[in-house]
Amino acid sequence: METIDKIKEQISQNPVLLYMKGSPKLPSCGFSAQTVQALMNCGEQFAYVDILQNPDIRTELPKFADWPTFPQLWINGELIGGCDIVLEMFQQGELQPLITEAAVKTDSE
Repeated sequence: METIDKIKEQISQNPVLLYMKGSPKLPSCGFSAQTVQALMNCGEQFAYVDILQNPDIRTELPKFADWPTFPQLWINGELIGGCDIVLEMFQQGELQPLITEAAVKTDSE
């Protein structure tokens, strides 16, 4: 499977998906750690892809997403952004409803 196809499949199959360095339990960079913390505070499950274990995705995703850095949060197939955007949305109360809505939509399908 082509890397871009793999990325598209991951995004379409996971309503809340974080491309990050490391894992939620053991983030490998501060930005990924902060993003995971915000997501965990929303109280819903999310999928993740460790780009350090997937160098092909690490290379191709920035081109596909037109977003140069990691982490990258995707909700319902749409790129939300990186650490700064996620934290800002969390602090303003905008992230929680998006995450909850994605989780509810998944549960009802």
